[in-house]
Amino acid sequence: MKRVSFAEFGGPEVLHLTEAEEPHAGPGQIRVAVRAAGVNPVDWRIREGQFHQPDQRDQSRQARQTHPSVLPSGTGQDAAGLVDEIGPGVTTVEVGDRVFGRGSSTYAEFAVLSAWARMPENLTFEEAAGYPSVVETALRIIRQSGVQPGQTLLVSGASGGVGSAVLQIARDRGITVIGTAGAANQDYLRSLGALATSYGEGWVKRVRQLGHVDAALDLAGSGVIPELVELTGDPQKVISIADLTAPEHGVRFSGVTGNVPQALAEAADLIARGRLHIPVEKTYQLTEAAAAQADSQAGHTRGRRVIVI
Repeated sequence: MKRVSFAEFGGPEVLHLTEAEEPHAGPGQIRVAVRAAGVNPVDWRIREGQFHQPDQRDQSRQARQTHPSVLPSGTGQDAAGLVDEIGPGVTTVEVGDRVFGRGSSTYAEFAVLSAWARMPENLTFEEAAGYPSVVETALRIIRQSGVQPGQTLLVSGASGGVGSAVLQIARDRGITVIGTAGAANQDYLRSLGALATSYGEGWVKRVRQLGHVDAALDLAGSGVIPELVELTGDPQKVISIADLTAPEHGVRFSGVTGNVPQALAEAADLIARGRLHIPVEKTYQLTEAAAAQADSQAGHTRGRRVIVI
């Protein structure tokens, strides 16, 4: 089968489309014929070897343990496709079912998933592939922030996949959201129910004018953690998924995956109820995996980037 892999850590140029042996489902796993694979920031962070750099920061050590890589390695964690093989102990799906979920080496024609859910009927494979990691992350960091219905959550870097999910999940829970993003994405944030403001000089003042901030999320890693602490008044009320220096400011870095099956089930329910929709900004072919990760790394995404097989 065809699979995108890398034999050394580095930039997008280390990614190559190769021939590889087909994987097989083990106990509690399924194999899917991949129709689309989600592109996530963690993909290029692993490819760069960020989680393998010698580092004294606890959160970096934790991330390295969570994302091990033995080279050569495949890339990608999210996929949507058709169940092709069922491992021992799996009784929730049948061969041919349409599913989306989380696994490993998903930029490939076949991939093994360790967590999955049946796709809502109104989703395409391309759309479904964009949900697993971002929804799990969004649910996890909302919970860790401690924000409650009736309170206000500030989201820095709100227009990407995780931000899009956070805004809609928070709205569904009765949480007010202030979102920051580039000037071109202000209307997009408002369409998701957020109070929107732009980056740049004076952004802290603009946020204060929109309301009191009870908790904050750093999704972009753009160096704004001190300001987020200032706005919330407490570093324990700030969560980052993008800045490994967060603990130096007393802020929690959230890099360990939570309950993916539960997150997928909740995502499916939100989608079916029309309460969650993450648009696909751009699709790529397997041969364009390097470009997909380079674009992801450049940021400024509205929604999701997806590789189509």
